[in-house]
Amino acid sequence: MAMFHAAYSSLTPDAFAAERLLLLPEEVLLSDGCHSGKAVLIADGRFQEVDDAESLIQRHPDLSPITLPDQLLMPGFIDTHHHLTQSLGKSLVCGEPSEIFKRIWVPLEGSLDEELLQLSAKLAALEALRGGFTTAVDAGTRSAADTASIALAAEETGLRCVLGFICNDQGGTTGKQDVKQILNRAEHHLIRWEGNKLIKPSLAISIPEAASDTMLHATSALCAEAGTIFQTHVNEHLQAVERSLVARRQRPLEHLYSIGALGPQTLIAHATLVTPDELNMLRDTDTAVAFNPVASAWKGNAVAPALQMAALGIRFGLGTDGTRSDAFRLMDAAETSQRLAFGLSTGDSSCGGGWRWLEHASRSAADAAGLKGLTGEIAPGMAADFLLVDLAVPEMTPTWDRIWELVRYANRDQLTAVFTNGRLRLWQGWPVEWDGRALLRNIREAAVAVHQAPIYRVHPTATQHRAQYREATTPQPTLSIEGYNP
Repeated sequence: MAMFHAAYSSLTPDAFAAERLLLLPEEVLLSDGCHSGKAVLIADGRFQEVDDAESLIQRHPDLSPITLPDQLLMPGFIDTHHHLTQSLGKSLVCGEPSEIFKRIWVPLEGSLDEELLQLSAKLAALEALRGGFTTAVDAGTRSAADTASIALAAEETGLRCVLGFICNDQGGTTGKQDVKQILNRAEHHLIRWEGNKLIKPSLAISIPEAASDTMLHATSALCAEAGTIFQTHVNEHLQAVERSLVARRQRPLEHLYSIGALGPQTLIAHATLVTPDELNMLRDTDTAVAFNPVASAWKGNAVAPALQMAALGIRFGLGTDGTRSDAFRLMDAAETSQRLAFGLSTGDSSCGGGWRWLEHASRSAADAAGLKGLTGEIAPGMAADFLLVDLAVPEMTPTWDRIWELVRYANRDQLTAVFTNGRLRLWQGWPVEWDGRALLRNIREAAVAVHQAPIYRVHPTATQHRAQYREATTPQPTLSIEGYNP
């Protein structure tokens, strides 16, 4: 084994440059758990074979196996709900009340030109890859700039992207728009990325109230016909639910159901405020959900009942909502949120058994994102989107239950390498084909443009808050009797 460690320590990114790779990791995460003694053959951007190491080596004597001791080869994570063009304003929303999109995200995205749009998306893509996400579902941008800037950022970084195009025809930053014109642009978006190895198009409505019933139904139908997903934010905040009740006498999810906008092609983000009847609507229409536990903790009104959804057979994947691109912490947040919101009160000490969160961050997430059969698992024919995770760390030694350890103990610092389509994209946290640190320097200079956006924050920054708190809690001097003059 010492020889293997020496061989691994001498590896460089160049070792993975060959067109065909025969990898022998310490463990491989397959659909039924972690296995030792396995090897994978990668060619043409896909997993060609997954088998016992000895058998695979014998079948391919022309290939030099790359031994990877103490490395877990596992599927890349899939973020089923992201906002790639919001990365320039990350901490502006910290500590803010719900519905921050009105006061922060709409003004911010509306101020982005094509250059800033690409920089923002590229920064978000780098963060995603550093966090173990090989795929992100982008919910669309409110910027008037071309979505090609987002696609270019994804291609340059190597992030697989389900790219949303917003089809709002009521409200938003540009007021009401012509339905036919929007649908023409939507159809163009759906065919624009044909043949692209990393980009899959999608259509989106920001929230149901931002579109007419005609538009909601049409965009959902277009996606069903094109074999892609229709995205919208639904039942996330109490304010939106109440606005819908006042305007339509229906909750947002009920409204989508009544006009036929739900279905296997539909991916709704959040669904934190759902009734039993609405859960049945999701189940009966085979609609998918993006479960965003960190978003619930940071600015939500509730936690989506993910375990109940699973019990009902409702498809769902985990999403960040652009909060924090660390897939391991996302799984931990998913399990923790279910434990705190539901498990404690019912005596459920398992809360998914660990495996469920790994499953819904990978294979089930691919299904929710419209990528079933393409990515999300290590299997022949699937895209070679995978991670090499360092297992030789104190947090995971000794190992008794690798799945639970990945959910509760693993973190992005353990990522040795990140691959998409069989190409090495990141090595020890940094890009191998472009200068990630140069991007950060450019971002620091370009981010000053954020100050020009009409953003409105309710609460002060943490430093300002501390100063105000200390001032408010510091006892004020009292007047002495001598100083009293009625």
